[in-house]
Amino acid sequence: MKTDSKLAAPAALAAKRAIGGKSVESKREITALIVVVIGLIILMEISSRFVPDYIMPAPEAIGKALLDLMSADLGHVLITLGRLALAVLFSLCTGVAIGLMMGTLPKAGPYLKALVIIDTGIPALSWMLVAVFWFKDPEARIFFILTVILLPFYALNVYEGLRAIPRDWVDMMESFRPSCWKMLRYLIIPHIVPYIFLTTKSVIGYAIRMVVFAELVASAVGIGSRMSLAQSTFLIDQVMAWTFLLIMLNLVLQWLAGFAERHLLKWRNEAKVR
Repeated sequence: MKTDSKLAAPAALAAKRAIGGKSVESKREITALIVVVIGLIILMEISSRFVPDYIMPAPEAIGKALLDLMSADLGHVLITLGRLALAVLFSLCTGVAIGLMMGTLPKAGPYLKALVIIDTGIPALSWMLVAVFWFKDPEARIFFILTVILLPFYALNVYEGLRAIPRDWVDMMESFRPSCWKMLRYLIIPHIVPYIFLTTKSVIGYAIRMVVFAELVASAVGIGSRMSLAQSTFLIDQVMAWTFLLIMLNLVLQWLAGFAERHLLKWRNEAKVR
C-alpha cells in the first residue's frame, strides 16, 4: 500500500500541474482577447473623430445599432445559425465517411480522393452561381454551397489521420484478429477524433463567412441578406454591428468546439514545447 501511494503521488502532482497549466494558459488567452478588443475599440473611437460617419462611425453608434439588431432581427440570426449547424453537421458526417473510405478501400479510395481534390479546386463563387441555376429553393442553394465547400476539409483531414496511424499499432491490433467494427472502434475512431475537432475549429470561421456570402447571393432572410440591405441603404453602423455580431458568434462557436474537445479528449496529455 505504501508503494502504491508513493507511485500515485507523482501522478497526482503531475495532473495538478497539467490542470494548473491549462488554466493559466486559458487566462492568458482571455486576457489577450480582451486587450485586443479594447485596443480595436480605442482605434475606432480615434478614427471616428477624424473621418466622416459613413466611413467609420463611433463605437457608441455601432453599439446602439447592435442592440437594435439583437432585438429586431434575432430571427435572422437564428436562421443563419440553423443553416450553419445543419451544413457543418452533414459535412462532418459525410466527410468522415468519405475520408474513411479513401483510407481503407484500396480500389475505390483513389477515385474518391480524386473527386475530393477536384472539389477543392473549384472556387466558392462558381459553386454559388451553379447553385442558383440548379436549385429554386434558397435553403437548398445555401445547403448545397456550404456542403460542397466544407465536406472536402473533413474528408482530407480524416484521410491524413488514417495515414498517420503508426504501423506498430495496426500490427498489434491485427495480432488479436479483430473484426472490422472492433478495428474501427478501438483504433481508427479514437485516432481520427482529434483530426475531426481540428477540422471543425479550422472551418468554423470560414463556414460563417461562406453562409453569410451565400445568404447575400441566394436568400432574402438571414444575416447576409440583412447586411446587404444595410449596405444598400448606406447604414454603415448596421454593417459594422453585423460584423461585430459575426465576430462574437465565431468566438462563441470556437469556445464550444474547444470545450467539447477538452471534454472528449481529457484522457490525452498535451505536449508543450519549452
